[in-house]
Amino acid sequence: MLCAVPAQAPTGLLAQLDDIFATWLVAPIGTVLFFDIAFWDNGQQGEIVLPAVVLWLVFGAIYFTLRFRFVNFRAFRHAIDCVRGRYTDPDEPGEISHFQALSAALSATVGLGNIAGVAFAVGIGGPGAIFWMVLAGFIGMSSKFAECSLGQKYRIVRADGHVSGGPMVYLRDGLAQLGWPRLGQVLSVIFAVMCIGGSFGGGNMFQSNQSFAIVAEQLPFLADHERIGAAVFGLLLAGMVGLVIVGGIRRIGEVAGVLVPVMCVLYVAAGLLILLLNAREVPHALGVIVSSAFSMKAGLGAMVGVMIQGFRRAAFSNEAGVGSAAIAHSAARTDEPLREGIVALLEPFIDTIVVCTMTGLVLVVTGAYAHPEAGSGISMTSFAFRSVFPWYPVVLSITAVLFAFSTMISWSYYGEQCWERLFGSSTIIVYKLLFLLFTWAGAVFGASSVMDFGDYMILGMAFPNIAGVLLLSRGLKRDLDVYLKKLDAGEFPRH
Repeated sequence: MLCAVPAQAPTGLLAQLDDIFATWLVAPIGTVLFFDIAFWDNGQQGEIVLPAVVLWLVFGAIYFTLRFRFVNFRAFRHAIDCVRGRYTDPDEPGEISHFQALSAALSATVGLGNIAGVAFAVGIGGPGAIFWMVLAGFIGMSSKFAECSLGQKYRIVRADGHVSGGPMVYLRDGLAQLGWPRLGQVLSVIFAVMCIGGSFGGGNMFQSNQSFAIVAEQLPFLADHERIGAAVFGLLLAGMVGLVIVGGIRRIGEVAGVLVPVMCVLYVAAGLLILLLNAREVPHALGVIVSSAFSMKAGLGAMVGVMIQGFRRAAFSNEAGVGSAAIAHSAARTDEPLREGIVALLEPFIDTIVVCTMTGLVLVVTGAYAHPEAGSGISMTSFAFRSVFPWYPVVLSITAVLFAFSTMISWSYYGEQCWERLFGSSTIIVYKLLFLLFTWAGAVFGASSVMDFGDYMILGMAFPNIAGVLLLSRGLKRDLDVYLKKLDAGEFPRH
């Protein structure tokens, strides 16, 4: 998730409340998640922002990659076979298929971060940041495998077929089995609270706010009547979201199963066409990306800064290690928990290695990353596509709104499941109404501190989640060895 300047700054009493909220709550949290370190390079002192949460995410991803012996390589082919339905039995317990679970989780991560986040990383860290994004996406595949396997392993299937699962469940029940019930309860509650906050902010308000900003750029009368336009847009968006989330994960999975392929095709196809039209420049662009990733021209501190930007934006983009995707994958129809974890490892591959890499190559090939008029964020991406297809900003706007909408419906389910964990299923309607209210408010008010708070909550989910997965990884490693032996022996029926 990305922080951005809101389309419309709050005024009056709302602005005062926003300042108080930012000063007394958001700023302290941000200080914990992001802290500055000083370094010396060639006798010169400098300072870079070192995100503690990103270090934690990277540490977890490297550990899981080594712990599970590069499961991101070993199980990749099997993951594709599972998504194609070759190991799917419709009579297995669960609410949605492997493909729908993958689509629902992807719809929460493939979003504005892929359009604007890459451009932010390149704008700050240069083309070399793309290399580190790809590397982070690769090791992040192992984190997704671990958390989504645990989501399936410890999920709760109720008598009516309703499924509850995710970090708030496996942290509580998994750690209780290891003899740490109190630690599990604490980590579970912390995760649930942060997930609810993230669903209202980064997973909702930010998406609504940026959607209106994007649409207003293409429809001048909305910009001319910003207050009324934002209110109407927010109301319409809330209505569309409400129609989907009222049906629960099954409806979300069905909608995501249609939206994700469509919006990926709209965006990726245009990007690939640009790369084909500039095929001669692609090898040079790849060379620029790799050489910039390890460039010492500006000193060691500059190279470290580029590395951090890449890892940071990859973490914001694919959410590997955050634990959110495990909530969606826990609802998949399967009686083999490891199988769903293997399906989940495709997410960072699609989200970061494919989509983000394509975006980065387009920015470099078109020269947009170095153009003084390109701007930053989504403006830079729009500039790059417009330089080849003058009409594409309209399509990009539609794609961006679809990305935002799909993110919102998936995050509504994440927050709903955590709300149920804390307050019970009888109060879920309260959560859904609050979620729709924040959808409308995001378009109308766009309080930056609230959206920053939501982003921090999403990133903060990684602390309890990775801590729990690390403790549960020994048993998961045994389960993986057993599963792969059965797979090699042909013990799983193919359909």
